[in-house]
Amino acid sequence: MKKLPKLGCACEKHDLTESEYRTSNVGVDSTDSRNAEVTVIQCRLCQRIWIKYDIEFPNAPESGRWYKGIIAKKEVAGMKPEHAVEHLENLEWYVCGGEVFGSKEVFGQGKLNLDL
Repeated sequence: MKKLPKLGCACEKHDLTESEYRTSNVGVDSTDSRNAEVTVIQCRLCQRIWIKYDIEFPNAPESGRWYKGIIAKKEVAGMKPEHAVEHLENLEWYVCGGEVFGSKEVFGQGKLNLDL
């Protein structure tokens, strides 16, 4: 598998402006009652395509977190919300952030922190 480079592009951060990306909704991952929103984002600057997994526990303040990682164009059509976690966990790296991470973007790899 080809190594995925970190380019330092704006898409490696969370706070993109709408003019910097295109997005489409994949659906909601209701596995283990997570109700996580899964979307596909394509950066208009570098053209990379990302799968984003956004989760928040309504009864736990400051539990929000998101993960996003590169997805191949050929994999987008077959991506189902319940497969997003496995896809992200199998990547060489992903970007994550949210309240759980001190509202900063960090690079991660391996198992996602989906617990309260």
